[in-house]
Amino acid sequence: MERQARGGGPTTIGTLSTKTAEDETEDVTEQPQAPQLKRRLGRADLRAVPEARKALRDLLGQWGKHGQSDVAELLTSELVTNAIVHTDHDAVLTATVGPRGLRVEVRDFVARRPRLRIPVADDGTNGRGLFLVQSLADAWGVRAHGVGKAVWFELGAEAA
Repeated sequence: MERQARGGGPTTIGTLSTKTAEDETEDVTEQPQAPQLKRRLGRADLRAVPEARKALRDLLGQWGKHGQSDVAELLTSELVTNAIVHTDHDAVLTATVGPRGLRVEVRDFVARRPRLRIPVADDGTNGRGLFLVQSLADAWGVRAHGVGKAVWFELGAEAA
């Protein structure tokens, strides 16, 4: 997040750096970008679920994690399904891999927070998505943004 400093130039909130804008530009070109997947999910389009799984599998394959993406695909499909089924809006899927692991986020445009429900044997298969995310992810959460929320999870490099 940037804001204008009193001197008129941009400053980053929460960090202190003595680098100039030119130094930061040079650093960015020298460092490889973390592989990232970003995909818009259409409103009520359940075809997005298998498409998201395949795109994530391809991303993890480029990262060198062939055959280790089952948990990541499952959790991603749960978040995508929730966004498509429980909102009447588009959503955005973002997955980023880095040295520490994988972060997947599904952002929607409805402020209502999801509820974690403990599955009951007679409930069939509905209502287990966030329970799976909580059980299998190394970290997960919900964060508010301007007009909605983002539900995210992280898996360490060895699990992704």
